[in-house]
Amino acid sequence: MARLVFLSGLSWDNHSDHAAFIKTTVNMITPTTLFKCLADETRLRCVVLLHKEGRLCVCELTHALDLLQPKISRHLAQLRQSNLLLDSREGQWVYYQINPELPAWVFEILDATVKQVGAEAKQQKDSDRLHAMAGRQEMMSCCG
Repeated sequence: MARLVFLSGLSWDNHSDHAAFIKTTVNMITPTTLFKCLADETRLRCVVLLHKEGRLCVCELTHALDLLQPKISRHLAQLRQSNLLLDSREGQWVYYQINPELPAWVFEILDATVKQVGAEAKQQKDSDRLHAMAGRQEMMSCCG
């Protein structure tokens, strides 16, 4: 199950109508919040990979971006707090994905962003490292 963290400090458990609360909270994402999330290169690289791949483990993102795990985790936490990402824990693995409940305009921006930056050399290297990651197929088959 995905854990949701809201900027308001409210948690999933203290609301009786969870689905309505999630939709209302997610729809509150503003263009300013989205563009702040995408303004940092590390966050942008994470979001582009997640939008292309669907769902990735922290270790996959760390390997693909060739950065230290604490830095990746800090940026993923910021993206999760903005409601752009959802996370889920499966055993020792923490997976992230783009929040599917985001408004359509967010996905239009993400599609355009991936199309534009996805072909850049740095983003291509990220994708290449991810797909060449040793043991990824085994991890995906048992945990993904």
